[in-house]
This record gives sequence, structure tokens and C-alpha cells, in this order.
Amino acid sequence: MSIKEIELFANDIRRNLVWAIGSKGGGHIGGCLSICDLIAVLYGEVMNYDPNTPNWQERDYLVCSKGHAAPALYAALALKGFFPMEWLKELNRAGTNLPGHSDRKVPGIDATTGSLGQGLSIACGIAHGLKVQGKNQYVFCITGDGENDEGQIWEAAAYASHYHLENLIMFLDWNKKQIDGWNKEVMQLGDLAEKYRAFGWNSSVINGQDIEEIRQSIHKAVDIRNGHPTMILLDTVKGAGISCIEKIENNHCIGVPDSLVKESLEELEAIRMQLKIRYGES
Repeated sequence: MSIKEIELFANDIRRNLVWAIGSKGGGHIGGCLSICDLIAVLYGEVMNYDPNTPNWQERDYLVCSKGHAAPALYAALALKGFFPMEWLKELNRAGTNLPGHSDRKVPGIDATTGSLGQGLSIACGIAHGLKVQGKNQYVFCITGDGENDEGQIWEAAAYASHYHLENLIMFLDWNKKQIDGWNKEVMQLGDLAEKYRAFGWNSSVINGQDIEEIRQSIHKAVDIRNGHPTMILLDTVKGAGISCIEKIENNHCIGVPDSLVKESLEELEAIRMQLKIRYGES
């Protein structure tokens, strides 16, 4: 995909996850919106995958450790043809094909997550297995602010460094909030980029809402191959891309009535039109 196509893809992901969460009446919308640009880059350009064969053995893997952000991932997978778009309206309902948190029964989902802190360990296991087999595939892992409070994250960080998992690229969605409030109030972890560096990782901080910065940082991580895992700290905004949701103070998990769905979709449509104008489309 071109930059234009990736930006439009990110907009489509936001539109569809708002529709899905709105159809349920609410959900974890803040942390879904903040990773849409990352997911658009991963599925728009970076990752190797086959929607017709979700378990293709040569694919790259994605572990969404912050499993409550599954609706963003589901929206991208539906747009890429892994399953019918109609499934999105069944989000988190009884008997659904799409549970509220990432679930391996969903085509395209590589790990069941939701118990925060466990996903990085799963990603380490996959990456180590691929390395032992001599495979040239990558494992991407998305973590959140709150789960980096968990000790298991740091055990996995030490493991990845010790076993030189250079095929592991982790993203930290640093939107500065977690379920109980602002990071600085719940658990202040200091300079996370420096902490991961001290654990033996390649580590950098980028604008997590900038498509081009995300692209460049991932390609740099892929090119380095210096025996170290990579952590990319995404400086993001919870609820990013929809101003009316960004403004909600506690927007981790909220009710999403029809009025908020309507306002959000109208804003996203206006953004879509601005993008088309920027790129010379009528």
C-alpha cells in the first residue's frame, strides 16, 4: 500500500471498530483507536500473511497482548478478507464469532490474550521456535501501558534478550492511561525506552499516530538484525483519531450510544474527505 492507502486504511479500521463497538453499546474504544495507525501499517505493508490461509506456515505473527483492543484488529482482518464484515456486528455477544478479547478461534488471530502481561511471553515462545527452525519470519507484539506494570512482562523481556530474539518486535502503546486512570497516578514506570535498553533491547520512541514514522521504525528494526529484540514505544493518544472520544477523560472502556457513533462516523468521514483532497482526489 502507498502512504495514502495506509492512511485511508487506518480511517476504515476506525470506522468499522466504532460501528462494531457501537452495535454492542460500548467497549474498550480508547485503546483500540490509539493503535489503528500501527495496525494499518502492519497489515497494509509490513506483514506477510494470506487471508485465504490464515494458518499459512510462512506468515509473520502478531500477538495483540493488550487483548481488549481486539476490535481494532478484528476490523483490520475483516477489511483484509479474513472473515465476513457482517461478523463485526456480533462483537462480544453470546455465541459470537468475535469475542471481546483476542481469541485464536478467529481467523487471523495468532494468540488468545486478555490476561494482561502474558502476550509478550507468548510472542517470545513463537519467536524462539521460529529461530530454532531457522525461519526468516517476524513476530510482532502489541502491549499497553497498564500491562507493563506486570512482572511477567519484564521476565519475558529478559528472556528475549538472553536468547537474542532479533525476530521479535514489540510495540508499547504509550497513551499514558490505563483502566484505573493516568499512568502517573497508578504506577509511574519512568523512562520505559531506557528500561528496555537496559534489558538488552533495541529501543526507540516515535510518534505512534504518524504513519511514516511507524513505517520507518519497523523497517529499521527489520534491517538491523543485531542479535537484540526491538521495542518501539509509540507515543499515542487514547482515543486517537476521533476528537469527541479523545476528550473523554476516562475513555478506557465506555458506553458508546448511537449519538456518539453518529458523531464519530461523521468526523471520520470528514477526515476521509480531507485525505482524498490532500492526495488530489475529488
